[in-house]
Amino acid sequence: MIKFNESTPIYMQMIQKIKADIVAGKLKGGEKMLSVREFSESFKVNPNTVQRVFQELEREGITYSQRGIGTFIVDSDELLNQLKNTQAQKYAKRFVDEMTELGMSKEEISKYLIKVLGE
Repeated sequence: MIKFNESTPIYMQMIQKIKADIVAGKLKGGEKMLSVREFSESFKVNPNTVQRVFQELEREGITYSQRGIGTFIVDSDELLNQLKNTQAQKYAKRFVDEMTELGMSKEEISKYLIKVLGE
């Protein structure tokens, strides 16, 4: 279950969660996704929101639809690597931005990151 925050549209949070699940291997290439109705019921969101999520994922080339059968995740190592890099850069940027807001220098940020990685 996704815990939605109020600062980002729900459909965008759902897209990010699906991308993260693909990168983490929870969703695999070639795998059939839940139907719009199943997704809607599972995440307690409007079916129109889920439909928008599916359309955006297909537009980005992450999924494809087979009429009457369902929506599937594209089976591509290139896509997986691209998603992994994009997600990693986004998370790293968010981390650096938040640490910078705390007034930390690059050296301090680096020191904290090394410390956490060493644990």
